[in-house]
Amino acid sequence: MKVEACSLPDGALLQRYRDMPGAYTDCFTASVRRVVSPAEYVEAFYTTGLFKCERFVLFLIGRGCTDEDARALAEGRAQKFAAWTVEGRAQDQLLVCDFAKATRSWLMVGPRRDGAAGTQLYFGSAVVPGAKDRAGNPRPTAGFRLLQPVHAFYARALLRAAARKISRMG
Repeated sequence: MKVEACSLPDGALLQRYRDMPGAYTDCFTASVRRVVSPAEYVEAFYTTGLFKCERFVLFLIGRGCTDEDARALAEGRAQKFAAWTVEGRAQDQLLVCDFAKATRSWLMVGPRRDGAAGTQLYFGSAVVPGAKDRAGNPRPTAGFRLLQPVHAFYARALLRAAARKISRMG
């Protein structure tokens, strides 16, 4: 399953953070050979085995959640999920904000970029500035800058896990 970094597509709810001074944003994409609804993607993403490891850590800090909670988020029946609150929702995408208001996670579906039948899956993140440089300009914290390569690896792995799960479903 190939996961690639890409620029944010037009209309992405995450774009507001790309344009925020000092913010970090990323976007990764993978394609699957079947048509996938946004709800299917969101539910698959948050119920993969890999994400369940993160859910366990969230449980330990009092922010636990279940597969049913993921389904409720995916179907628009919930505005909160574990450590996140829905910040934006559109027909094809979902943007959530963490409880500290420091990060955003974004999922979107669209037509495959190669024109083949199926769905293009997008996953992106934003980290809002938590520090300032010597000139007073906003920037991500030193901790995030050090962990950014780990974040990128994990983001790709999460998207790959979701795409594989979706591919096995159809």
